[in-house]
Amino acid sequence: MVRSFVKNLSVRVHALRERWYVRPFRQWITDTRLWSLQRRGITGGFGAGLAICFVPLPVHIPLALAVAALCRFNVPVVVGTVLLVNPLTIVPVYYLAYRVGASVLGFEPQNFHFSLSWDWLQYGLGPMWQPFVLGCALCSTFFGLSGWLTMELLWRRRVIAKYRKRRGASAP
Repeated sequence: MVRSFVKNLSVRVHALRERWYVRPFRQWITDTRLWSLQRRGITGGFGAGLAICFVPLPVHIPLALAVAALCRFNVPVVVGTVLLVNPLTIVPVYYLAYRVGASVLGFEPQNFHFSLSWDWLQYGLGPMWQPFVLGCALCSTFFGLSGWLTMELLWRRRVIAKYRKRRGASAP
C-alpha cells in the first residue's frame, strides 16, 4: 500500500513540472532520484526527517526539501517524517529536548510561565536557551541516526525474507 501511494506521488510530480510556482525549482523537484523507491533514499530520508524534527525554528519543510535535494533522499519520506512534529506534538518533542539538554549540562529543570512578550523573550527564556539548543542538537543527532539505522535494518530484513521465500518457493 505504501509503495503504491509513493508511486502515485511520483506520477503527480511530472504534472507539477509545468506549474508556475514550481518552474524556478523544476530541475531539483522533478529529479527522478528524489522520488525513487530505493533503499538509500528511503532510509536516509527517514533519518534526515527525524533529525530535522528537532530544529527549533519553523523552517522544517523548506529545510527538508533542501536536504532531500542535496542528499538525493526521497522527498515524500523526508517531508512526511518532518510532519511528525505538528501543533499537537511540538510541546512534548521540545520539552524532551530541553530535559535532555538540562540533564547533560547539569541544570535543574525549571518551571516557567510563558507570556508572549518581548520581556519574556529577553529575560524569561534566558536561562533555558542553552539546555534547549543543546538538547535539540543531541536529540536530532540521536533520533536521526537511530531512525536511519532502524529503517536500514528493517529494509534489509524484509529483503532477506523475500529472497528466502522466493528461494523456498522455487525449490522442488
